[in-house]
Amino acid sequence: MDNSLKETAQIEVVRLGKRRSLRADVTSWPVIIGFLLPALLLYAFFVIYPISQSIRYSFYDWNGLEPLTQWVGLENFTNAFSDPLFLEAIRHNFIIIFLSLLLQIPFALAMALLLSRNLIGRGVFRVMFFAPYILSDVVTGVVWRQIYRPGGLLDQLIAWFGIGSATHEWLADPKIALYSLFFVISWRFFGFHMVLMLAGLQLIPTDLEEAAAVDGATFWQSLRHITLPLLGPTIRVSVFLSIIGALQLFDLVWVTTKGGPVNSTATMATYLVDWGFRRSQFGYASAVSVIVFGLSLIVALLYQRFVLSRDLEGTITS
Repeated sequence: MDNSLKETAQIEVVRLGKRRSLRADVTSWPVIIGFLLPALLLYAFFVIYPISQSIRYSFYDWNGLEPLTQWVGLENFTNAFSDPLFLEAIRHNFIIIFLSLLLQIPFALAMALLLSRNLIGRGVFRVMFFAPYILSDVVTGVVWRQIYRPGGLLDQLIAWFGIGSATHEWLADPKIALYSLFFVISWRFFGFHMVLMLAGLQLIPTDLEEAAAVDGATFWQSLRHITLPLLGPTIRVSVFLSIIGALQLFDLVWVTTKGGPVNSTATMATYLVDWGFRRSQFGYASAVSVIVFGLSLIVALLYQRFVLSRDLEGTITS
């Protein structure tokens, strides 16, 4: 009898637990919907709706004022891909991506490795290198336009060190304007990547490097076999942010050069704004915006699938 009573009591406890869990699930759904609904509405209004409208406008020859009556189908897209200036703008975006991966990311990693050591004043250097990222793109562009102007601060420094002549056309020479602009981009953003690397380095146990040093490993061997593999997820995230940022680069270019001289620094975003707001070809500009969005989405999905997926799988497994 005692055993049967215990079994009956256990069954009743299980039933009550299931009922309570079901009630909790039912009562939690309105709370979940209540919290998610404002965010979903804002996302739909500020993201989904503009994207859908851009796709709609891209099929029309529209100046932004008249009704949508001149349907052109895919003509705006074919015109974009047949325009040498747009293809040149795409090339500039990929040049910036290549230079960022070749110079900006390695330099940020080197500075992070240096500032992760016990150096005097490393906190001051961290703040100093990260400070440009806090500035807005407009302020950065205006300041560097003054620095780059003929006879400006940069030319004065060059003349003071006796490296070259006193005046250079840093932003007016089509041959060097893009590379001068890339220096500004790197100065603006490398501190952000450096901070990411520093955060990743702090997650690496110091015991591993100490054990490697005891076993006779050199700094470069420890860096290659311990630090870089464990810092891999952070580096891959930094590379991803650099690629997406370079594809959508606009503010800094527009304030500094407006895509000039003779389109030598134009990007896809400046090309879009030039056709949309300066030439009032909003249908064609909408097609360009769809191309930029699609290209960024494809790159993000491919990078997520083939590069970041193993990091996510490792996180789930652990």
